[in-house]
Amino acid sequence: MNITIIGAGAWGTALAISLATHHRVTLWARDAAQLEAMRITRYNQHYLPETLLPANLELSADFAAVVAAAELVIIAVPTAALRSILHQLAQLPRPVNVLWVCKGFEAETAKLPHQVVAEILPEGFHYGVLSGPSFAQEVARGLPTALTLASADVGFARRTAQALHHARLRIYASSDVVGVEVGGAVKNVMAIAAGICDGMGLGLNARAALLTRGLAEITRLGLKLGGRSETFSGLSGVGDLILTCTGDLSRNRQVGLRLVQQQDLAEILRGLGHVAEGVYSVREVHHLAQNLGVAMPICESVYRILYENISAEEMVTMLLNRAPNLEFNSI
Repeated sequence: MNITIIGAGAWGTALAISLATHHRVTLWARDAAQLEAMRITRYNQHYLPETLLPANLELSADFAAVVAAAELVIIAVPTAALRSILHQLAQLPRPVNVLWVCKGFEAETAKLPHQVVAEILPEGFHYGVLSGPSFAQEVARGLPTALTLASADVGFARRTAQALHHARLRIYASSDVVGVEVGGAVKNVMAIAAGICDGMGLGLNARAALLTRGLAEITRLGLKLGGRSETFSGLSGVGDLILTCTGDLSRNRQVGLRLVQQQDLAEILRGLGHVAEGVYSVREVHHLAQNLGVAMPICESVYRILYENISAEEMVTMLLNRAPNLEFNSI
C-alpha cells in the first residue's frame, strides 16, 4: 500500500518506521529544513534521535504531491492542527482513505476528532481513528505494540487493520469511534493526576485506586457521549490508561511529576519539547462534564491545579475527604 504520513513528530516518525517494513511510506513535514536534516543523517534528531530511518522511507515537504499519490493518509499532528490538515485534504480531486492518531478534544469546540473530520471531509472519503497504548520510541524500535482502528464503516476498519497489521504492530478493528477517542483523550488527563500522585509519594495503593477510579470517570463520560462500555476495558481504554499513567516515557505523567516540584506550567511545557495533550484536553473535559452532568472529580482536580492555581496538596486533601459512595451504581 502507498501510505503518506502527515507530521514528522515522534509518533508520525515512529509509525513511518514501523509501516515502511511492509509498505511504501512517505513522511511529510511542513519544515523543509527538518526534512533535509533527516534526509542527510537518516535520523529525526529532535523527536527520535536514537532510531535510524529505514532506507526506503521517503521524505517530502510537498503536501499536494504526497497526498495525491497516497492510497492511505495518516494524520499524525496534534489535535489543534487537525482541522487545517483536513481542509487541505478536502480540496483533493478524489477521495482518499484517512486515519488520524491525535488524541484529545478540539479547543473551544470540545469536539472529538471524528466530529471535526465529518464536518470537513466531503462524501466519498473513508476514515477512522488509530489509537491505543503506544509510546513512539518503542514502536520505532520494533517492540511489540497493539492498537485499535475504529471506524463507523466496519468494512473499512477491518480491511485497513488487516493491511497495516504485522507481527510487531498488531491492530484490532472496532466500530466504536466515540469510545476509542474518549479513552485516548481523557487518559492523558489521568496521567497528569498519576504524575502528581507519584510525585507526592502517595504510594502504589493510591496509584492503583487512582487508575481504577479514573477509568470509571472515562467510562461515564464515554457512555454519555455514545461510546460502548466494552471499549473502555480494551486497548484504547484501560490499556492506554495503564501505559500513560505508569510509563516514564509519558509526557503527561511528566507534567504531573514536575507540577509537584513547583515548576511553572509554561516552563514545564517548554522543557518537554513535545505536546502534552492532557494539559489542553482537561479544559474541554471539565466543561463537558459540567454541561452533561457527569461526575469527574479527578479531572476536575487536575483542571483546578492547572488553571485555577490550586495546589496539588490541597486538591489531594479534598479528593481524599470526599464522602464515601457505592462503587457501582447498579448495587
